[in-house]
Amino acid sequence: MNAEITLRVEGRERRLTVDTRTTLLDAIRERLGITSPKKGCDHGQCGACTVLLDGRRVNSCLALTVAQQGAEIVTAAGLADAEKLHPMQRAFITNDAFQCGYCTPGQVCSAVGMLALFPDLQEHPDDAAGAPRRPRPGTLTARALTPPQLP
Repeated sequence: MNAEITLRVEGRERRLTVDTRTTLLDAIRERLGITSPKKGCDHGQCGACTVLLDGRRVNSCLALTVAQQGAEIVTAAGLADAEKLHPMQRAFITNDAFQCGYCTPGQVCSAVGMLALFPDLQEHPDDAAGAPRRPRPGTLTARALTPPQLP
């Protein structure tokens, strides 16, 4: 069974006719041609498919497209403003925060969504740019986000 749906993706209104079983990830990648969210585990465990849905991070492989009528969706590709990278994208580049790179777009979206939930982690909470700050030494956040020092 098909359904018509309207989404706002990367700031543009998009109308789609999708099978009611289509995941948001498949609609974004296959119907809209936006390939920054990746299909990894397809079970919501790896995070490669993470996008921002109405400003909150979600695993798009678990979300049905038909349930997102009128939603605002931003992928890692849509975070940048024309030629200017989002501060989180710049932070990933500056700090060489890549592994193989496959899940990096999902990690970037997840980090942006986390800072939206916990603005006290930002360098300047009133700064709209939202650049991350270094966590205080000894905190769980510091241990989780600080890479080990190599000899």
